[in-house]
Amino acid sequence: MTRPDRPGYLLDNRQPEAGERFDAFATLFDPPTFRHLERLGTGPGWRCWEVGAGGTSVVSWLARTVGPAGRVLATDIDTSWQDTAPPAPVEVRRHDVGADEPPDERFDLVHARLVLVHVPDRERALRSMVRALRPGGHLLIEDADPALQPLLCPDEHGPAQELANRLRHGFRALLKERGADLSYGRRLPRLLREAGLDQVEADAYFPLTSPACTALERATVEQIRAGLVTAGLATDAEIDQHLANLAEGSMDLATAPLISAWGRKP
Repeated sequence: MTRPDRPGYLLDNRQPEAGERFDAFATLFDPPTFRHLERLGTGPGWRCWEVGAGGTSVVSWLARTVGPAGRVLATDIDTSWQDTAPPAPVEVRRHDVGADEPPDERFDLVHARLVLVHVPDRERALRSMVRALRPGGHLLIEDADPALQPLLCPDEHGPAQELANRLRHGFRALLKERGADLSYGRRLPRLLREAGLDQVEADAYFPLTSPACTALERATVEQIRAGLVTAGLATDAEIDQHLANLAEGSMDLATAPLISAWGRKP
């Protein structure tokens, strides 16, 4: 989810690296996301709201799964990606889940991935998504918890890994400065129960090394380079060295754990 009108926002969809990040997220996280969606029974005729849609991989999967009798509402603050969105049953709509009223309809499924950690009014956003569910509908929230595993290189055995982890700490500092909750993911099960959902479950997915982890790191560092330098968290020379280290392909890079929590509205 993006917020192009928020000063200093780090990960704007309009930046050129955003597409690379979306592709990496799809490679890393689509398999567990689709597994959860299948487990919840997502199928033909379902009405689904994809919150903070960003890229199109989940929206496309939902469209194929619900078929022509279903509906997929894909919302984000920045819908500049919509030119590549699939046709009906998908509707793309500009919407701020943390500030705007929920849609005037009820859904079988509401899903958000890597959204709420960045939303200033997370409580309101969660209430909005629960309110949009029909009785018996399912909410699936998937968010990172960088504080659970703060390192880019858990196996910090040399200078390249040490530099990578220092830059990751800088990235986390910039996120926190802009209001991101770096320990949000672990609270999701409790928050879903407190929101009135039942049958709440959760799990975590933690990629430890993958070409997609490297691609995600490269795109992210390029996207936040100016922020790191301006804040005095890194120099251009250090960032260039890190990017060169990434290009060598010899580091095992991890992501923050993606915690998925789901529940049913009574």
